[in-house]
Amino acid sequence: MNWRDHIHSDPAILGGKPVFKGTRITVELLLKLLAAGWDETKIGGEYPGIGRDQIRAAAAFAADFLGDETYVAIAQAKAA
Repeated sequence: MNWRDHIHSDPAILGGKPVFKGTRITVELLLKLLAAGWDETKIGGEYPGIGRDQIRAAAAFAADFLGDETYVAIAQAKAA
């Protein structure tokens, strides 16, 4: 899955937040919906144009960006 086929960023759209092509739906929103327990059917019903390919693209996007980051353990970050 090449997430670039489904996701782009444009400073003129929502301040450059990554969105799904042809929509103003952010990757962030989709990931939050998935974390809240929404499934593909519910997402597609509420947000036409978002389906299995976009969900997979969001996961690939997140994995790529998380792989490029340096992390501090959560407990250490909270203590700071």
